[in-house]
Parts: sequence; structure tokens; C-alpha cells
Amino acid sequence: MKKRVVIFGDSNTWGYDAVTGGRFNEEIRWPMVAAKILGNEYRILEEGLCGRTTCLEDPFNEGLSGLTYILPCLQTHSPLDMLVVMLGTNDCKQRFSLTAANIALGMRRLVKKAMEAEVWRDNPNILVIAPGPILKECELSEVGKNMGVCSDKSYEIAKEYELIAKELGVGFFDSSKCVEMNDIDFMHLTADSHIALAKEVSVIIKNTLENKELKA
Repeated sequence: MKKRVVIFGDSNTWGYDAVTGGRFNEEIRWPMVAAKILGNEYRILEEGLCGRTTCLEDPFNEGLSGLTYILPCLQTHSPLDMLVVMLGTNDCKQRFSLTAANIALGMRRLVKKAMEAEVWRDNPNILVIAPGPILKECELSEVGKNMGVCSDKSYEIAKEYELIAKELGVGFFDSSKCVEMNDIDFMHLTADSHIALAKEVSVIIKNTLENKELKA
């Protein structure tokens, strides 16, 4: 059986294109580009949803809490070899009134639930990705009417996620090292950033699962 990897995220995993207001095609979306890079030995399972949070119920839109969906999602795709999670951007919305440390606690709850799920082919392999920060210009853009004051805390998420990842013994990657936000809404990845992120994450997936096989 192919190595099965779920990539779980929000609109920047779903592939929102700020230029068209639609969705990037499979040649651009980073989970699908990663699938192409990794090749036929891997089955990449794309689970992105616009507006998704780590664990928060949105008062205006139902079904966006990652915590309530993660278990059936993983069960649907089991048996699994790895889970990649990139969430936190929507947790920055002003209406949730969270700090970056609060957002990291939401990620901690999500990861712990995934670790304890009976969906793993062997032991859990989880990679937490800190999303690229929301640029300050977002707050003055059209989408800023929904996001509110959100930028400053987004720059603090990576260091908080890294602490949580170390505590739980899971992988961590700071996507700000390779991605840029577009100059329209200032919170969604550019097409080039999707490609760059795919290259980085595919290496981590491959190294994680192949090193696991060598140790077996």
C-alpha cells in the first residue's frame, strides 16, 4: 500500500487564489505539487477548508473547527502514515480575541487528538507547520473587514508552535522561511509560494517516513 499522508489546513491548503477569488489548479496547490514530487509511492490526501480554525467554532459559519472534524477526517483516510497540519491564520481573527500562545494551545489540542486516534498504520507521524504571517496591510484591505486586527499576533505563532511541537514530540516547520503573501488581500499565498512550500514539505515528508523505515 502507498504511504498515506493527510494534509489538513485552511484556505492556504485549499488553494485560494486572491487574484481570481477562485481556487488554484492542481499544478499550483501545494499539497498536489508535493504529491507530484513524492511520486507514486505516496498518496497525498488533500483536506483544506476555507476559514478552518484549530479548535474554534465560528459564530457566523458552521463546521470550521478543525478539532471537531479531525477524527472523522483521519478515520476516513486511514490507515495513515503521516499528518501534516497548517492552521492558525483564521484563529487570528479579531472576533476570537486570542493571543498567539492561545492559538498554540488550540493546535496542541488538535495534535493530541490526532496522536490518540486509532488511525495509524504504525506510530503517529505529525508535522505542524506555522502559517506565513498575515501582513499588516490586510487589516486595511477588503478582507480586513472580516479579519479585523490580526497581523501582529500572526508573527508570534511560529515560536509558540515550535514550543508545542517540542513538548509533544512532533515535527515543526516555519513556512515563513519560504512563502510570501499576495498584494491583494495580504493573507493568502502567492502561486510561487505554493510551489516553494510544496518543495520544502515534500522533503520533510520523505525524510520522516524513509527514516522511520530505516529504523524499523
